[in-house]
Amino acid sequence: IQFGVLIVLALTGPILAMNPVFLAMEIAAVVLGVWAILTVQVNKVSVLPDVRADGVLVQHGPYRWIRHPMYAAVLLGALALVLNAPSLFRWVLFVMLVVDLLIKLHYEEGLLAASYPAYRAYMGKTQRIIPYVY
Repeated sequence: IQFGVLIVLALTGPILAMNPVFLAMEIAAVVLGVWAILTVQVNKVSVLPDVRADGVLVQHGPYRWIRHPMYAAVLLGALALVLNAPSLFRWVLFVMLVVDLLIKLHYEEGLLAASYPAYRAYMGKTQRIIPYVY
């Protein structure tokens, strides 16, 4: 669902926003996503929410504030695309993306809590995808 929605959003409107605010959102999304990937290490990134056998609990970089910065980056970038060329269809796609990522996030958090004893404490001091909010 995640990749399908992103592809359809990219095909149904401009990829780069003309509005400077929305373009700044897109740039922030890319920066956050790249920062998160580099923090985890590129070779350990997976599109699947499963915990890797050789994985470690990362709590630095953007992970010191939010537990799912890659999801946050995807949502921020997708929101910028929708706001730049809004339509009912694109808003429905965005809502589908939000629901999909929230389901994936909750599933992943259950796996992480079961795999890393320190994850519960980490959950207590960070937010899921929006710093200081959620």
